[in-house]
Amino acid sequence: MAKKKKTGSNHVPNADKESVGNPTGTDRRRKKKISADASSFAVAAAKIADERHCNDIVILDLRGLSPATDYFVIATGTSNRQMRSVADEISAAAREQGRQRFGRAGYEQARWILLDYVDVVIHIFDAEYRDYYDLDLLWGDAKRLKIDD
Repeated sequence: MAKKKKTGSNHVPNADKESVGNPTGTDRRRKKKISADASSFAVAAAKIADERHCNDIVILDLRGLSPATDYFVIATGTSNRQMRSVADEISAAAREQGRQRFGRAGYEQARWILLDYVDVVIHIFDAEYRDYYDLDLLWGDAKRLKIDD
């Protein structure tokens, strides 16, 4: 019986050397497009919150700062009914864009509603929870996007 030739642990048979650990130009363009899509979705979500009279709306660009997401949209609602309505409208807009929501939390209590779209996370707070958790300060070194970007 012939002995099998040992290969290094990093050897991947028939792998394109350029695609392993070395992103091609196509990969970089795809990442830029995804990031641009995330940015435009974050702005669209912030506009919905603004049109529905949420207060103190911010979009934080967390690229390079957070391994979990690219953007936070943070808004303060004026009532639990309004906060749910804004969450519902953002979810509908996301579906229209073909975005999948990976999580939703706090909807029933409506003190802090979180909508997780992986690259964009929406936080809709009531005033008390917004002050208490102070995500703006926690991510104070993040660049802020304008709603009209």
